[in-house]
Amino acid sequence: MTIIETAKVTSKGQVTIPNRIREILRVTTGACIAFGVSREGVVLLPCKVTAESPYTPSEWLKIEKLASLKGKVYKSVKKAKKHIEAL
Repeated sequence: MTIIETAKVTSKGQVTIPNRIREILRVTTGACIAFGVSREGVVLLPCKVTAESPYTPSEWLKIEKLASLKGKVYKSVKKAKKHIEAL
């Protein structure tokens, strides 16, 4: 069954997904939507976004070690700001 609904595009490129379509896709507030383009038109798919670390656990250990070895610790915010202004 093909369901056709229409919506207008705003000046910011935004479109409101019609309620009937949101119900079929089970899309609720804050949901993520994936867009695809096919010969037939645009495809909307509900999707999930998950956070993934760009580094492996061993890389994080190296980063943490470098962060602890390098840099200077200031005893006050005033001294840190003074150093930054001098750069």
